Amino acid sequence: MANLIRSAKSGNDWTQDDLQAYNIRVIFQDATSFFGGPLPQPTVNPEVLSARNRDDPTCDDSVPSFIHLLKLATSATTRDESAVRDFTRLLLEQLKYEVGLGQSDIVGLFGKRRYFEFITCGQVKHVEIDVFILDRSSGHYSLLVQEDRRLFQEEELDPEPQLIASAIGAFYKYNYFRVRALGLPALEEQMLPGIIMTGSLPTFYKIPVTTALAHAVQDGQYPTQETAVYAHLPELPRPQQCFDEGMEPLDNRYIIFSCFEAFKQLVRNV
Repeated sequence: MANLIRSAKSGNDWTQDDLQAYNIRVIFQDATSFFGGPLPQPTVNPEVLSARNRDDPTCDDSVPSFIHLLKLATSATTRDESAVRDFTRLLLEQLKYEVGLGQSDIVGLFGKRRYFEFITCGQVKHVEIDVFILDRSSGHYSLLVQEDRRLFQEEELDPEPQLIASAIGAFYKYNYFRVRALGLPALEEQMLPGIIMTGSLPTFYKIPVTTALAHAVQDGQYPTQETAVYAHLPELPRPQQCFDEGMEPLDNRYIIFSCFEAFKQLVRNV
């Protein structure tokens, strides 16, 4: 693969060919292997797991908004990609993903569509991420979320290479902040948790980024060391329909929330 063409382009234009060109391989695992044990019970408002419609009279005030955005995000007929981002942010808030990051005075920050500098083949390009969790005091990104826009626009590219490119960009940005703003040495490696949202269905990723990989991308060189990215697609009762159903069926929803619960511990321990 060392002879594959490497060119300077935005991380959002990356394809599977670019992953091969930089010796990056994605390996899918079952839940036990990926999360390191059995799936836990989700610690979330039980009504979120049981509500089918937003007008359910038994629901508290926060549930109707969740169900409304869930249905918008799942339905490809809405043609509203912002619904996926809004649903993802609300989902992470429901699961309290920002709580417990770092010291008690550090606040997790949800955001939308941030651009990272992305140096590739000697040129400064950019890569865009849809939703993230950021520790404002340290500049550390705890989670990166990329939307699969192919649900709405058939000409859009595979989001997997884009997510991995954004992790490389976040690694570069964090090291720059550590050295220039905090006076700390640059990290040699970092594992960045990531998620791709296809409607309301997540695919989870553990993306290790090293200085060797970042330098190879910056110089347009083939790394001798392979980067193994691990991924998990929730194991649902109707796998052939999982991308269409997402979290709408209650049996799917419980499993997916359990995956988010397990992944939250990984996010907090990065």
